[in-house]
Amino acid sequence: MRPVRTFARALLSSIFIVSGARAVADPGPYVERARPVTDRLAPTIRRAAPRLPADTGSLVRLHGATQLVGGLLLATGHVTRPAAAVLAASLVPTTVAGHPFWSATDPAQRQLHQVHFLKNLGLLGGLLLAAADTGGRPGLWWRTGHAVRNGRRSVRRAVRSARRDARIAVRSAATARRLPGRG
Repeated sequence: MRPVRTFARALLSSIFIVSGARAVADPGPYVERARPVTDRLAPTIRRAAPRLPADTGSLVRLHGATQLVGGLLLATGHVTRPAAAVLAASLVPTTVAGHPFWSATDPAQRQLHQVHFLKNLGLLGGLLLAAADTGGRPGLWWRTGHAVRNGRRSVRRAVRSARRDARIAVRSAATARRLPGRG
């Protein structure tokens, strides 16, 4: 299954690598479409991270860099689950800003944006699967539960062993008291 996962991650990440590199190199074509989302987010960004640039061009470039790095990490198999989660989170504003089919008045534009919106939802689903994929290895929840169960089992064994040793000690002491010549 490993070759399939590797190939699927490379295919899934390709759109993020290409579009991220384009946005980093030239954010101009994306600025107008991103402006409605960045204008809403700019005050929050200024409050949360005052050193971070809040103008639309810089945010588009930062978003592109995030997608580029996340796509490269996903494609190369390094920290794939966090990379997929970051890409999934970055896809939400891209989809909302880039494909607002609900506001299109031309039926052809509306249909085009709706198709791309649904395509992005499909990508989001793939990224969520990649973020949850443990590669056939047990996940963190299973490993934690398994460790807890093993710990409980070890404690129960230790308690049983201590009780058995205590019973043996009590019997040995009782037997020693009854031996002749104690004294």
